[in-house]
Amino acid sequence: MTIPLPFNLLTILGPTASGKTRLAVALAERLRGEIISADSRQVFRGMDIGSGKDLHEYGSIPYHLINILNAGEEFSVFAFQRLFLEAWHRITARERLPVLCGGSGMYLDAALRGYRMAEVPPDGQLRAELALKSDQELCLILNSLRPDQHNQTDLLDRQRTIRAIEIARHDSSAWSGAEPYPEIHPLVIGIRLERPEMRRRITERLRQRLDNGLIEEVRNLHDRGIAWERLDYYGLEYRYVGAFLRGDLSRNDMFQKLNSAIHDFAKRQGNWFRKMERQGIVIHWVDGAGEPLEESLAIIAVAGKNESGGV
Repeated sequence: MTIPLPFNLLTILGPTASGKTRLAVALAERLRGEIISADSRQVFRGMDIGSGKDLHEYGSIPYHLINILNAGEEFSVFAFQRLFLEAWHRITARERLPVLCGGSGMYLDAALRGYRMAEVPPDGQLRAELALKSDQELCLILNSLRPDQHNQTDLLDRQRTIRAIEIARHDSSAWSGAEPYPEIHPLVIGIRLERPEMRRRITERLRQRLDNGLIEEVRNLHDRGIAWERLDYYGLEYRYVGAFLRGDLSRNDMFQKLNSAIHDFAKRQGNWFRKMERQGIVIHWVDGAGEPLEESLAIIAVAGKNESGGV
């Protein structure tokens, strides 16, 4: 690719099992890129199969924000934004292209929309008060604080709901625009799949992960001292496999319920991406079942030609 690039961040997004990593690696190879993961779980060591790290796909391409914390530690969208910016500065200083890759909508939003976040510290008194509330009461409190609540996963887990209330209750100084955001000019490419193909890929990938050691991975994490409740917080695979290991689900029920939950999660990802578009983020969609690399290269070429004076 000899055309000068008018963007300084290439973003590859899409629903789970859409082939984001493969496309990001292929583009990074051609554009002297380094990949920044936008995944809320790949930061943790030992959470490899359930988080879909697929490190074998990277080859010689450098990657960032993967395997940087021990499983069981805290991670937040605030921490992600800070680490993303650090990685972006380091990569651009080497005159290479940062390639942001992932499907965690909130993390992608934090990187692309240019708002600065401030950390919301834990509030022990508030947490003690909320601990006495029922799950339904917690959901009502959060919805009253955030009538336009878009991250529905915060309503599915008690710990996440309490943390979301804590953030929403924090005073307005928690969201500060005082520190300027760097001049990031992104080009965003999204992978689109028809529903039947997405369902097929999700089911096939889940079978592969179970065959390749997902259950053993979850068991090992628990044996290392991570409580079942904490593993539940790390997402669907860890929640349902944990329920199976505790004897709460049969293996077949675990597979069926987990498979259905991942399908629902993929739908929510699609809803989030559409919301990003409504908020002004331009996403160039490519066909994940076709030739996404060729389509992406054509989009990049057009972007370069437009910048240099028209197609």
